Amino acid sequence: MPKLGMEPIRREALVKATITEIGRAGSLDVTVSQIAKRAGVSSALAHHYFGGKDQIFLAAMRHILTVYGAQVRGALVLAKSPRDRVEGVIRASFEAGNFRPEVISAWLNFYVQAQTSKEAARLLRIYQKRMHSNLLVGLRPLLEGHAEFAATGIAAMIDGHYIRHALKGAQPTGEAAAAMVIDYLDFLLEGHK
Repeated sequence: MPKLGMEPIRREALVKATITEIGRAGSLDVTVSQIAKRAGVSSALAHHYFGGKDQIFLAAMRHILTVYGAQVRGALVLAKSPRDRVEGVIRASFEAGNFRPEVISAWLNFYVQAQTSKEAARLLRIYQKRMHSNLLVGLRPLLEGHAEFAATGIAAMIDGHYIRHALKGAQPTGEAAAAMVIDYLDFLLEGHK
């Protein structure tokens, strides 16, 4: 007989194991059996909780997005100016917990999966709209009519650093990546004066 209250613990273990296994493989070329073994549960239990690999991966991305969202909200609470808001979103994007190799691998695979999965595409749209909205709130007072352009550019730079890192190209640290995006922000602000 299963212990009461174990399901949330096992689900969390499976989600974390999924992120770790994707990071190890660098792709979605992992099996439910590998994920379950890392989580210390049977593959039958993993299938019971999630239904399959795609659902486990989506749960892992929801977890990643939840952690990221909490860090962005924390940065926005501390922001004292519109520029602080923008920098807070940028820095949260490259915070050590968000810019780990296994999380970066999960993001790259998420971008790919969103091309064929309606649920992954929906999650990606939500992420993109929230990032755009959070950037716009800070950029409008700073750049007025150019805020949309700037928000799109900053979001593209953030996503681009994840893609480049995942593809083993340029691999700056999270701090260096954030500094590059903030330099772009400074360039935009200087050009607007």
